[in-house]
Amino acid sequence: MTTPFDNDGGAGPDGTVSGDAMRWVPAQRTESALATAPDDAWAGFQPVDAYSRADAIRDGVLVPVPEAVAREAGLRVPVALTAAAYADCVAWSEEDDARKGTCQDEAGRLWDVLTMTRYAMRRSGRSSRCVVELYRIPRHGSGRAARRTLLVASMGPGDAGEPVLTVMLPDED
Repeated sequence: MTTPFDNDGGAGPDGTVSGDAMRWVPAQRTESALATAPDDAWAGFQPVDAYSRADAIRDGVLVPVPEAVAREAGLRVPVALTAAAYADCVAWSEEDDARKGTCQDEAGRLWDVLTMTRYAMRRSGRSSRCVVELYRIPRHGSGRAARRTLLVASMGPGDAGEPVLTVMLPDED
């Protein structure tokens, strides 16, 4: 099969080129180009957009855990929960307490999440990601029995490269 081109860029005398001739061949790099080539392949590229952990906290996508609370629970790095994980496992109001007929509060529920996260991290060894299993009374619905739920704890770099911990629902990243 042949393909017509307006210019002769490699075309035969009849102005067509075979389909297998449509290959890109990189230009040869000269010694001067190699000498000035950056060490980093991404050098010179500017990101289109960057969304930092601080931006996510400011926007309410992440809910930070007070440093003193995280330290008391045995976590020595900054900790944040995704808004969805916080809403599912930590959020609790007096109205929820009255409706469910329980005696819970956000501080206690947060403590449970942090404690179970610490245990899960210890069990996982040096893994940067682990599954956290805990039981919590669902906020919605009429049930008062604690139900099993799973969270994921992920250790990664923060905005300045420091280690940070993010606790999220399993389907979040």
